[in-house]
Amino acid sequence: MEPLLNVTDKATLEALVIEKIRAHRRQIESDQLVYDEWVRASEDTTVSAMVLQAMQDAYLARQDKADRLQEELSELIDTLGYVPAVPEDENEQAVSTNPYP
Repeated sequence: MEPLLNVTDKATLEALVIEKIRAHRRQIESDQLVYDEWVRASEDTTVSAMVLQAMQDAYLARQDKADRLQEELSELIDTLGYVPAVPEDENEQAVSTNPYP
């Protein structure tokens, strides 16, 4: 995990966690698209085994990355002490949900 860069301000840490949650959600959505394409290709008899293997390898590599991102996010949330509310709109300002003001 990357160092927290001496983040001691809860508001700064919360903003970082929200950013990481959004990145994780985007990663999951992107991974699902890759998976869906792999499944479609595996049902297409004109797609070669080599291409299917490359698609599978790419998907599995993405899963490894997702696992690392999930672990990093979990550590950040543990450090923060709560899961912040994440607005759907990335331009919307998050409202702190800190149970420990």
